[in-house]
Amino acid sequence: MSFTSQDEHHLTRALTLAREAAAFASPNPTVGCVLTLNSQTLGEGAHFYDARDHAEIAALKQAADLSHNVHGATAYVTLEPCAHHGRTGPCADALIAAGIARCIVATVDPNPLVSGQGLAKIRAANIEVALLDPTHPLAQQARHLNDAFAHFIQHHRPFITLKAALSVDGKLAPPPSTRTSAQPHWVTGTAARADAQLLRHASDAILTGIGTVLADNPSLTDRTSLPRRLPLLRVILDTALRTPLDSALVRTASSDLLILCSDDITQAPAERESALRARNVDVLRIPTIHGHLDFSAALKALAERNLLSVLIEAGSAINSSFLRANLVDKLVLYYAESELGLNALPFATDFDSPYALQQRLTKTTRTSFPSDLAVNAEDVRITGYLHDPWSTI
Repeated sequence: MSFTSQDEHHLTRALTLAREAAAFASPNPTVGCVLTLNSQTLGEGAHFYDARDHAEIAALKQAADLSHNVHGATAYVTLEPCAHHGRTGPCADALIAAGIARCIVATVDPNPLVSGQGLAKIRAANIEVALLDPTHPLAQQARHLNDAFAHFIQHHRPFITLKAALSVDGKLAPPPSTRTSAQPHWVTGTAARADAQLLRHASDAILTGIGTVLADNPSLTDRTSLPRRLPLLRVILDTALRTPLDSALVRTASSDLLILCSDDITQAPAERESALRARNVDVLRIPTIHGHLDFSAALKALAERNLLSVLIEAGSAINSSFLRANLVDKLVLYYAESELGLNALPFATDFDSPYALQQRLTKTTRTSFPSDLAVNAEDVRITGYLHDPWSTI
């Protein structure tokens, strides 16, 4: 079946619907659907987790509410319609029962319970099916929207994005002796920092280490003011429970702060745990290896909370540890044109420079932002993957 410019228009609209609902779909995939007949849109829908309905069901319901008959219609779906019973019934069955004539799908569902089966069921009902080639730009957009879901459903751990703002000489921050939490040092300008906030908004959780907490006293909040289904969970790796009770994180805790500490009370005193819990902080004890938190255990704990995506905004030690453990899936690096010098904090302790690491990235993109920190300067964002989230390996 051919894929026309009109098909592209309607599938693009379905992707827009999916993108607008992305902050409300996790831990389910992000999906949009458009139903059309003779160039008329009959119904539209996207998946909102709390509403339960999948995108296809939402579109069918809207069409019914508008008294549209969808028999003979074309369904444009950003992700393969499901063929299994989960919280709801199979969307493939619903589309078949509605009598659609064509189904245009941007990409297959990475869920092993679904992958290929939804399309097979629709084809078996003598409905025309078109699946975009994975290299098609619209297929790439649909996949990008569901990177975290694809990774989580296949590997059972969160999709990890490491973000860092760096000087042109690859440094994170000036030497500790030259900065305080009261006078933070901004490496990049406001435009790049606003873009980085969108990364927080797109994530289920943000993770940092106790070193960053003590050095910078961050709040680690989603400051986009955009709506989301659940608050951004702030996660602190704090082996010995050193997080100050008067820190910005603790002062603003409202069931959205999780501290992971040692399961050894001689390392992480019980009285510290009690004091933090009394301030609405969730504390979870996990195993340690040679006195340091077991990152695999940490990610398992986050997975058990259905956190599909985790954004790391941390210091040199955490960056290095996650990279050495091969746990980083995606890298987002913001570069300023300024230099911080040899004594500044490195991107990752005793690890490759960020420029060397960039050579290992795939699907790399580059974006520029005007900088307001220097005359005629710009900040540059480099984004790329260390692991393909859609790969089963």
